[in-house]
Amino acid sequence: MEDLLSPVTLDTAIDLGLLPEEFDRIVNLLDRTPNFTELAIFSVMWSEHCSYKNSIIWLKKLPKEGTKILAKAGEENAGLVDLGDGLACVFKIESHNHPSALEPYQGAATGVGGINRDIFTMGARPIAQLNSLRFGDLKLDQTKRLLRGVVKGIGDYGNAFGIPTVGGELYFDPCYNVNPLVNALSAGLVKTDQTVSAISYGVGNPIFIVGSATGKDGIHGAAFASKNITADSIHDLPAVQVGDPFQEKLLLEATLEVIQTGAVIGMQDMGAAGIICSNAEMSAKGQHGMCINLDQVPTRQENMQAFELLLSESQERMLIVVKKGREKEVEAIFDKWDLNCAKIGEVTDTNRLQYFMHGQLVADVPADALVLGGDAPVYHREYQEPAYYQENLKFDINTVQEPQDLKAVADHLITHPNIASKRWVTDQYDSMIGTSTMTTNQPSDAAVIHIKGTEKAIALTIDCNARYVYADPKKGCAIAVAEAARNITCAGAEPLAITNCLNFGNPYVPEVYWQFVQAIQGMSMACTQFETPVTGGNVSFYNQSADGGPVFPTPTIGMLGVLDDIKTFMTSHFKATGDLIYLLGEQVNDISSSQYLASYHGINTSPAPYFDLEKEYALHQAMKQLIKQKIIVSAHDVSDGGLYITLLESAMPNSFGFAINTIPSLRKDAFLFGEAQGRIVVSVNPQNQISFTQLITNLNIPFSLLGSVTSGFLTVDEHSFGSITQAKYSYDHALQQALEE
Repeated sequence: MEDLLSPVTLDTAIDLGLLPEEFDRIVNLLDRTPNFTELAIFSVMWSEHCSYKNSIIWLKKLPKEGTKILAKAGEENAGLVDLGDGLACVFKIESHNHPSALEPYQGAATGVGGINRDIFTMGARPIAQLNSLRFGDLKLDQTKRLLRGVVKGIGDYGNAFGIPTVGGELYFDPCYNVNPLVNALSAGLVKTDQTVSAISYGVGNPIFIVGSATGKDGIHGAAFASKNITADSIHDLPAVQVGDPFQEKLLLEATLEVIQTGAVIGMQDMGAAGIICSNAEMSAKGQHGMCINLDQVPTRQENMQAFELLLSESQERMLIVVKKGREKEVEAIFDKWDLNCAKIGEVTDTNRLQYFMHGQLVADVPADALVLGGDAPVYHREYQEPAYYQENLKFDINTVQEPQDLKAVADHLITHPNIASKRWVTDQYDSMIGTSTMTTNQPSDAAVIHIKGTEKAIALTIDCNARYVYADPKKGCAIAVAEAARNITCAGAEPLAITNCLNFGNPYVPEVYWQFVQAIQGMSMACTQFETPVTGGNVSFYNQSADGGPVFPTPTIGMLGVLDDIKTFMTSHFKATGDLIYLLGEQVNDISSSQYLASYHGINTSPAPYFDLEKEYALHQAMKQLIKQKIIVSAHDVSDGGLYITLLESAMPNSFGFAINTIPSLRKDAFLFGEAQGRIVVSVNPQNQISFTQLITNLNIPFSLLGSVTSGFLTVDEHSFGSITQAKYSYDHALQQALEE
C-alpha cells in the first residue's frame, strides 16, 4: 500500500494536469515531495473547475453586495436570497459540458442531480429547475444524437426526482459542434432560520458520509472538465458520473429531516472532486482539520485505492459533520430511508486533512493549501483583443440589400431551430410536479412559481444570446443581464439577484481571455444598474476542441425575481380582438447580430445590436407601473427574431392574429426582424388607452401604436403574412421535423 514514503516525480504531476511551477509550490507547502495520492488531491483541487485559478481575480470584481443577499458569493454551495416574511430562495447554475459531450444522457442527468444537491444541502427544498442548452449544426447526426441524449437525461432525472422543469433556452450554432453546453439551474425554498452551512468545526465531532456507495465513476472529473475536448477524450469516459434520481429523492428527504433534528454542524454535497473537495472546503471554512478513515467509506467496487476513494465523483452523496453525542439520531434517519450512513472520521484542531487506510497514513495535507482563498494558485492571464472585433465594427447596414418578400423572411425565421417552438424538448419535461408552476398553461416571459401558503411567487429566467457576446463581449453580456431583468419585469416580478455560468474557451489563449474579461465588465455594469448582485455560479473554461476552436463566449445568466403579490403576475399572450398593440422603447435602424442577418443573409460579421443601459432601466421601471396599475393585459419583450416573432408568440396561444403598420422612416426588415434591445410589446384594452398614453408620456418612455389584435390573420402594412393557424403549425413542428431529416 502507498504511504508518505512513496514520493512522485514532476512527470507524474504534469500527467495529472499540474504545471511545473505548481509542483514546486506543492513541495514547498508540504516541505517534502508528495506521494501519488497527495498529488492527485492537488491536481483536482487546483484544477480550474475547483479553484478558479484563472478567473478569480476578475470574479472578485463582480458586484456581490445587496440588501436581500443572505450569503456572499462563494460562501456557500449556492446563493441565498431573502424573499421576505422569513423565507429565502436558494439558487445556482452550473455546467456539465464535457461529460455531456462524451456521454450525453448521464452527463446531463448528473448535472441535474448535482445542482439539486447544491440546493438541498443548504436546507432548501428544490421547487424548480431550468436549463440552457447549446448544440452544433442540427443537420449533423452527431448533433441530433447529443440533443436527444441530453434532453432525455434531463427529463428522466428531473421527472423521477420530482422537480418541475419550468423554463430554459436552446440554441444551435456550428461553434458547438464538438463541445455542446449543458447548463442547469435549480432553485429551492427555505426558512431563513433553518439554513445549513458548508462548514466543519468542533474538535471530536463525528464526520459521516451518507447516501450512495462510492464507486470509480467520475474519478478526475474535475480535472477532465479543465481541459480541451480532443479525439482522445473518449478515453476519459470513466470521468463521467452515473446518476440515480430515485436515490437522490431519498437523500433529499433524509437530508431535510436530519436538518430538523438540530444535530447537524455542517453539510456539503460531493460533486466535483468528491470527498476531498467536501473535506477541504468545509475544514478551511471552519479553520479546523479532519482525520478520515477511507476504509470506512461504503463502496460498490472492491479494492478501491485511496486516491480513487478521495477523487470519485459518484453521485447522490453528502458529507455531514454532526454534534458529538447525536450520532444515533442521525443514523436512525438515514436507516429509515435505507441509505448508507457511515462514520468515517472526526474533526480535529490540526487544520490538516489526514487520511488513513487500515491504520496507515496515506495522505497528510493542509486544508487551506487546497482551496480558493487559501494557498491555491491565482493567475493573471494575458489578454488581447481579437482581430475580428474591429472587423465587426465596420459593418454597414446599407451593404445589405433589403428583401422584397418579407413574408419569406418571416417564414424562414418561424421555422429556424433557434426561433421555433421548443415543444419537442419541453414535452419531455414535467413542469407541473409540485403543482406550483403558474406558467405551464399561461405563457410569460419568465417562469413563475407560487410559494404555497403565501401570496408570493418567485420568477426565474435563464438568458444569453452568445452571438451578441461573440460580437461584443462587454455589451453582449450586459445585454444578457438586461434581457433577464426584462423578462423578470415583464412577468410582474422585481429582479433580485443573478447566478452565472461562464462558458468560454481556453483561458491560456489571449483572445479567449479577452472575451472573458470583457464579459465580466459588461456583467458588472448591468448588475450594478439593475441592483441584481451576483450570488455565485460556475466558470467553465476549455470549451474548445483541437480542430474547431472555442465556442462562442457564453456567459449564461440565471436571474431570480419575486412577486410579493401574485396578483401582479403578467402573461405574454394577447387576450381579446380589438385590443391595441403598442411598442415601448426606441425604434432604430438596426439588424446587427440578428438571427435574420446571420441565417437569412449568412452574415456573421457585425457588432452587437443597439443597447442603451440607462434607457433600458427606465423602461423596466415604467413596466412595473403599468403592471401594478393594471393598465396593460399582456407584455412580451422583443428579443430573438425581432418584433415580428414577438408579435407571433403573443398571438399564438389563443390563436389570435394582428394587424400592424411599419414606420416609414425605418427599413422594414429592421423594423420587423432587427433585434435592437430595450423594447417591449404590450397589449391594452381600448378603455385604458388614455391612462396608458398618459403614464408612458409622463415617464418619458418612447412608444408607438403598432396596430391591434385580430381574429386570426397576420397583416403587415395591409399585406397578408398568412394565417395564425399556418404559422403556428410551422412554428410548433419545425424542430421535430429537423430532427427527423
